[in-house]
Amino acid sequence: MGSVRARATVGATLVVAVALVAAGLLLVWLLRDNLQEQVGLQAEVTGRDVAAQLATGRALDDLDLDHARPVQVVDRDGRVYQVSDGLERITGTGSDSVTPDPPARDGQADQAERGEGRERADEDDDDDDDDDEERPGADGDEDSFPGPGELDEEIGSVTGSAVVDGEDGEYLFAVVEVTTPWDEDLVVYAGAPLDVERAAIDSVRSSMLAGVPALLAVVAGVTWLVTRRALRPVEGIRRGMADITRSEDLSRRVPEPEARDEIGRLARTTNETLAALESSVERQRRFVADASHELRSPIASLRTQLEVGEAHPELLDLPGAVQDTVRLQGLAADLLLLARLDAGERPLSATVELGRLVDEVLEERVGDRHPVHLAELADLTVRGSRGQLARVLGNLLDNAQRHAAGRVRVSLRAVGDEALLEVGDDGAGVPEADRERIFERFVRLDDARSRDEGGAGLGLAIARDVARRHSGELGVGTAPEGGALFTLRLPLAGRGSEEEPAAG
Repeated sequence: MGSVRARATVGATLVVAVALVAAGLLLVWLLRDNLQEQVGLQAEVTGRDVAAQLATGRALDDLDLDHARPVQVVDRDGRVYQVSDGLERITGTGSDSVTPDPPARDGQADQAERGEGRERADEDDDDDDDDDEERPGADGDEDSFPGPGELDEEIGSVTGSAVVDGEDGEYLFAVVEVTTPWDEDLVVYAGAPLDVERAAIDSVRSSMLAGVPALLAVVAGVTWLVTRRALRPVEGIRRGMADITRSEDLSRRVPEPEARDEIGRLARTTNETLAALESSVERQRRFVADASHELRSPIASLRTQLEVGEAHPELLDLPGAVQDTVRLQGLAADLLLLARLDAGERPLSATVELGRLVDEVLEERVGDRHPVHLAELADLTVRGSRGQLARVLGNLLDNAQRHAAGRVRVSLRAVGDEALLEVGDDGAGVPEADRERIFERFVRLDDARSRDEGGAGLGLAIARDVARRHSGELGVGTAPEGGALFTLRLPLAGRGSEEEPAAG
């Protein structure tokens, strides 16, 4: 079960199996309930018919009984009054006996006495008159009987068996209680066969047992084929990624299916990820190459000066060696900071008084070639690392000093819920086509100048990375003085913060 196709097939088959079993059980239950209701209705109709005959006073021998169905009439004590013809054995009712043994009714005894009275009519007319007054059915009404009986409206049911004309079967017996005109409390058991119900249920059950496995096999096969077809592009993507991993060639791409479904989007996203990874690896390679090139120059210069100083101490250019060492130290610090930023290092979450920071950075700068004019300085607070923000401002001022003709301007003000720091100069400015390119690492627009004068091309890249780590943005435009205008936007800190300003 290690493949998605196998799991999908098993899962779909199990779901369909559960649904079929549940539907089958419900169907059997409904069918059984319906058939039992019909059988019970048949038994009830027969039982009510026999009970109605008894309630109207019909003689037991004259009862109209269904010969195809077992009928038994008993009293409360289980004494059998009448049974249907052909009934040979019965169980589950009031009595297992199938031999009628009813007691003599009062009406029948009176009729016998009236017959004897007529024979003595000539001998004793007075006695005969007295007897006729006392006996029911006098005045020649030999068929008279008491008033009609009563039929109980509540019908019960029991399950039993019976043998009718040699045929043994299971029956559902309707239980009908009736009171005859002679105050006899009788119970009628009228049966309806359960064989039809059970045969129908067995037939449905057999059909389900035979059909469900076949249907599940079809579901499993169709699911297997459909999932194989659906997952075929995924296998192509997997093989493509495996080939790329083995070859280490990030320029290759995985095949994209024509379908605009989830798998197609997965393939496109995978190719976009490969493209981003290729670009990132290329940037890293270029970064390493540029860093090696930048480090090579000061190291080679410093080594040359030291070797000359070792052979000829009087020719040692100590200030030049110090300058190369300082440059090498600064370049190493820039590379280290970029590596930390690339690793996802987040700045310190502390409050920084940006106005005071600008003032301190400007006071610490000595030896700048061009004066710095502080146009506006608002008292604003942001959140982040004081040291990294000071590094951003220092890099912007270094860039402005390098390209300004004679003047650098700095301003800090609030724009909405952001702090806007501007550093402008009166130099040649930045062409619009190169305004994004200058933020790339080791990029210098003035390639004719030496690295000693122009720097390594990392200052603006570091400044933008730090700005974005502080949820801000660094851009460049045209200054009113005609040169470049760098704008740093940072979200203002919320009021009421209790944290101390960051120290670094």
